[in-house]
Amino acid sequence: MSVDLTVARQMVGADLLRLRKKRGMIALALAVMLVPLVIMTGYDVVKHASDPVHWSPAGGLNNYGRLLDLLGVFMGPVAAILIGAEAGAGDLAAGVFRDNVLTGRSRMALFLARIPAAVAVTLAVTGIAFVISVAVTFGFAGGLATPSLSVILQSVAWLALANSVVCVIALGLASLTGSRTGTITALIGWELVLSPLVVQASSLGSLRRGLLDAVMLFLKPGPVTGPPVIPMSVAVAVAVTIGWLLVLPALGAWRMRTRDA
Repeated sequence: MSVDLTVARQMVGADLLRLRKKRGMIALALAVMLVPLVIMTGYDVVKHASDPVHWSPAGGLNNYGRLLDLLGVFMGPVAAILIGAEAGAGDLAAGVFRDNVLTGRSRMALFLARIPAAVAVTLAVTGIAFVISVAVTFGFAGGLATPSLSVILQSVAWLALANSVVCVIALGLASLTGSRTGTITALIGWELVLSPLVVQASSLGSLRRGLLDAVMLFLKPGPVTGPPVIPMSVAVAVAVTIGWLLVLPALGAWRMRTRDA
């Protein structure tokens, strides 16, 4: 058992090292999250400074909710998609898939080792952006109400869940299709364009509960500041999240086992 755990740690460590060496990808993931955050905050700061009577400060509880939407529903998942797609199909793009298979490790073990490595990088990038968001919330509060410690801790858990799930989905889809670029294009289009439209399509009724974005908006702590929240039970939210976590990664694992080396 100890030997198996040691081998598993080594495999995860190797995948983590491979992702860490992709400095361009990590820089892009950070930029995707931080640039909109800085632009949004800077714009609010300038508005308040130019006319403090009509424009509220850039921090406070309400703006904290907007930053959570940015990091957990919009740009945060985009960064997670970039990381997950690289983890799922990076070896195919680099032409080293055959070399990985020839190490003698089972393909399922190789696939599973990618998940914690990709999630760890995603959480690191998310953590940096979240720390800056909290600093903005309190630093520019200007006397407005600020989130409690309980809300902040709930936000940490929510962001970890939201972006980790998207990362694993992207990893599974990239492994299934074998295309890093195709995965990124399809999932970003879904995340930023199609999913928000479907969430707001009231004519679809309860069918929208099957969307991951609908679940994450329902679970989001703090004030409601973004798209509409679709009522559902916690059991439904958990079931939908597990469903998204299982289907595409399972298909990705199957494709990795059957792909020609």
